[in-house]
Amino acid sequence: MFGLFGKTKAVKVRGVSDSRRFGVAARSLKELIRKACDFLKVPVTGAHVCLSSDGTLVTEGLFGTLPDHCELVLLSRGQSWKGVVSDLERLLTSEHREQLVEAVRSLLSDPLSPQRHKLLRDMQRTLEDTSDRETRDQDRDWFTGLDTRFKTKSSYMRFNCESRIRSYMKEVTDASRTIEKAQCRAEFEKTMQSLGHMLKTARYQGAYFDRSQDEGEGSRLCTAEGWFTCQGSFDEALCPSLHSINPYSSRENRVIFSTWNLDHRIEKKRSVIPALLECHQNRTSADIDLTYFYRLLFTTDNLKLVHIACHKKGAHNLQCDAKKVYKRTGQTGKQQRGRKRRLR
Repeated sequence: MFGLFGKTKAVKVRGVSDSRRFGVAARSLKELIRKACDFLKVPVTGAHVCLSSDGTLVTEGLFGTLPDHCELVLLSRGQSWKGVVSDLERLLTSEHREQLVEAVRSLLSDPLSPQRHKLLRDMQRTLEDTSDRETRDQDRDWFTGLDTRFKTKSSYMRFNCESRIRSYMKEVTDASRTIEKAQCRAEFEKTMQSLGHMLKTARYQGAYFDRSQDEGEGSRLCTAEGWFTCQGSFDEALCPSLHSINPYSSRENRVIFSTWNLDHRIEKKRSVIPALLECHQNRTSADIDLTYFYRLLFTTDNLKLVHIACHKKGAHNLQCDAKKVYKRTGQTGKQQRGRKRRLR
């Protein structure tokens, strides 16, 4: 009955993709929808309105209780509205990105609480994304402080990954100095040469950080845009904090990414290298399954990319598989024991 005898109600109406508001006066929901559709050029058939604040559908009964100047959203058939969440989704689209950046900069110029300042600063850094620029000429700020030989972001990120992985080989080399027996040390040097050759010839040793890398063995750990997601600590399947970063997006993020770790699940210093040293106490290098140790030391078979907060530095208490450290043969256990050559 309100629609027939109620007083005229003045409300503000906007569309889903346009924040401009139109004042509309109507005595019923049907009249309101008709007028709003005329203003916003939306087909009347299937059109409906909801509260801008939370997306509640406005019925004829609810219309009668609305306060004057209430803000409503006009929806066409198939559209939905989720309140402030929908506004955020709209603002974060590329067409509104520059407007949002300018708004954030303006807010940062005013006195703010440390918490609000941090929130806006993080938003600004995310919005000022230059990940779509790949070359030095396109994004000179990103390359600040880097050797001039790097002409693309991908080439530097690949080098960064290679450097990390090659440093693990240096730790293996340093471990050889602890071997006292000359013959054992000579066999270990053969092992190092073999591992070094395997590392040098591996096509994908730096691919984990290279967003231009194709899918396949040793494929990138990031999206095509350059987003990396923390894989969680050694004893977790996923990162509970959902840490993510795109080092391709800014120089600051590139620097911050250097604090992320390629963490060995079976620890390099506590387990892998000691096991490799132990193998050389009574076997030759030819007896040892170097592919197994190679994959533990240098590949994502045993490496997880983790945010610094997810990097647990305590003992992992995981050991190498004793059944995999030596090469398999078709011999029986007795025959295999007969092949062992104790090094003196």
